[in-house]
Amino acid sequence: MSKGTKGLAFYLVMIIVFGSLMYFIAVKGESQQMDDLMIFNEDTPTTLTDGFAVFRHIILEHIQSDFGLLLLQIIVILLACRLFGWLFKLIGQPTVIGEILAGIILGPSILGHWFPEINGFLFPEESLANITLLSQFGLILFMYAIGMELDLDEVRKKLKETILISHTSTVVPFFLGMLTAYFVYDKYADPATPFLSFALFIGIAMSITAFPVLARIIQERGLTKTHLGTISLASAANGDITAWCLLAVVISIAQAGSMLSAVYNIFFSGVYMAVMFFVVRPFLRMIGQVYHNKEVIDKGLVAFMFLILLASSYLTEILGLHALFGAFMAGVIMPSNIKFRKIMTEKVEDVSLSLFLPLFFASSGLRTQIGLLNTPGLWGMCLLFILIAIIGKFGGATISARVVGESWKNSLYIGALMNTRGLMELIILTIGLDMGILSPTIFVMLVLMTLVTTFMTTPLISFIKFCFRTHDKFVEQKRLEHLAGIFRILISFGRASNGQVMLDVAHQMFSKGENKLDVTALHLTIGPDVNPLHTDNFEEVSFGPILYGAKKLNMQIETRYEISNNASQDICNIVNQEGYDFLLVGAGITWSDLPDDIAATEYRERQGRYLRRLKAESWFFPGALLKDKTKYFIEGARCPVGVFVNRNFVKATEVIILIDRVDDLFLFDYAQTLLKSTHGQAVVLDRTTAATPGRELIDQKIQAFVSEKNNTKLLSQKDITEDLLDNYNFMLVSYETWNLISENRKEALQTMPSTLILNQK
Repeated sequence: MSKGTKGLAFYLVMIIVFGSLMYFIAVKGESQQMDDLMIFNEDTPTTLTDGFAVFRHIILEHIQSDFGLLLLQIIVILLACRLFGWLFKLIGQPTVIGEILAGIILGPSILGHWFPEINGFLFPEESLANITLLSQFGLILFMYAIGMELDLDEVRKKLKETILISHTSTVVPFFLGMLTAYFVYDKYADPATPFLSFALFIGIAMSITAFPVLARIIQERGLTKTHLGTISLASAANGDITAWCLLAVVISIAQAGSMLSAVYNIFFSGVYMAVMFFVVRPFLRMIGQVYHNKEVIDKGLVAFMFLILLASSYLTEILGLHALFGAFMAGVIMPSNIKFRKIMTEKVEDVSLSLFLPLFFASSGLRTQIGLLNTPGLWGMCLLFILIAIIGKFGGATISARVVGESWKNSLYIGALMNTRGLMELIILTIGLDMGILSPTIFVMLVLMTLVTTFMTTPLISFIKFCFRTHDKFVEQKRLEHLAGIFRILISFGRASNGQVMLDVAHQMFSKGENKLDVTALHLTIGPDVNPLHTDNFEEVSFGPILYGAKKLNMQIETRYEISNNASQDICNIVNQEGYDFLLVGAGITWSDLPDDIAATEYRERQGRYLRRLKAESWFFPGALLKDKTKYFIEGARCPVGVFVNRNFVKATEVIILIDRVDDLFLFDYAQTLLKSTHGQAVVLDRTTAATPGRELIDQKIQAFVSEKNNTKLLSQKDITEDLLDNYNFMLVSYETWNLISENRKEALQTMPSTLILNQK
């Protein structure tokens, strides 16, 4: 008897013996029950129908329990936020707008108005405290992460360039906000709210910039390392630090009731700031030098950092500055070692962004009652707030940027970016509502102002670009004239290891051409929520192998990293708008010979026929992961495209060229340049017949190619076989021919070598 059979026999005996013994114990135990303790009456179910009624009662009881209802609320909130965030991403807007809107839709303005029964079941008044408490804790984690995104050293370096822009775009809207508050206080403010507190809060609400949203817009636009992106980010960071310090003072004054009463709050707040910067920060800087990678950062250190976060939040809460300010400061003073900050944000950010922030959006939405704006006068006041916010922020940033020497185009861009408010604004408004400074009506107006000013950023940037299109075309034309005599290649790759291999392909294919070679390596990260702190690390990992390969080849290459929502579209846009001469991309996993890719392809093929019947294949196989983008690149790019299939490529020394039609003859031009570089051998597989159009020209070109070089020859056979392809390490084929043979000769292609699929434009 084998070991497996013995194990199975023992398992069955064990189950039978111990199962029987447990059943015997249960029966004997029940027989010992006292009659007066037996739970048996006329309500005890005696049929399956009665049992189902009891089961339904238990289910309903658990659904309506506090914990069960909270879990259901979280599920609904997360689904709504993800759905609306995805919809707004499709139209090129920050996902945060959709998430804020999802919170409003779940509140009394939409769901409560049209479906009051559902709203009452999902969000009963007594359950909202739990959501609010969880969302506040999530905001603490979020503000901690935001603080870590701000690099004080970088802010200090750009201080001279950005102080006028950042402070003008803070002071001007702050003043306009206070001026507006002066005229609306009597009619719209709560009579119990002091004017100073009301005016200061309106001012700070007008002057904030959403640094996280702005950073992600700059990433998506590919502006991170440009002068414009650097100035905008530094100005926003500088302005946010100023605005949050002003907010701390405003909250102190609001809670104390007057300037004189707030003196002690402000004094001890200054002591708190001094301790954080001159005592805690130097200590943390030392920790950051020692603990700088995941190997040495243990749970004890992480717990200590969270203790600092909570202690800082607690101190600012009892000082009257609000816990969120303490969380922000705890993030700001974290060790400047970028690796340490990346590790800590990884610990915090995913949970805070994915779970807790949607709860905050829902909590805010449940208190946003758009129905309060029920008269033309109130809507007019709302429009006035929006107009003043735009004039103050957009106008102030634009004029100040122009004063410091920026062009009108860059100044308008900076104004549009600084006008973004987003989540940071919503946080401030929620604080004002919780403190009773902002009435529900004013809160609704300012929430709508937040949505409008955030939503308008992307369209406004596009409009500015449209207005300066003539100037941009002139600049681009001059740049292209400067690049005359240079052959520009864009290599787009996903996996870091593929980058080095594709560089070898590009070097062998084009280094012996007539023009000087200029290579740009492009890597895209998919998704709009990439933290700016992590992009440097992504770049280092992604471009490491290709930079190593370039050094070995003694080549100078440019690396380019961008955030993208649609990789294929963005790659084609870059190629077309920037005038590249050739696009080299990978073929995806379909023809890869790596074990994991083979398994994924086989699974896709097995399941695809069932999913296609349901028209649901795209649900399970997202295009960015499994579907080849070959057709999109071929049709979308205005330059020639090469799609590379990697089969352990090293050097193209044994090349096979497939000729199936007269349009394939352009492959000989590529082959000649390739053979100059590799000094290899090439064979031509002529698959044409006597009936093929252009047969005479095909024969002439083949004979000219074969007779020109000693290391080339024409194969006698006419078709592809597994044995044939196994003799070569590189194949050149046109896109049209590839489409034909990949369908009709798929089995033969299982042994194909590394292949470059080419399309001529």
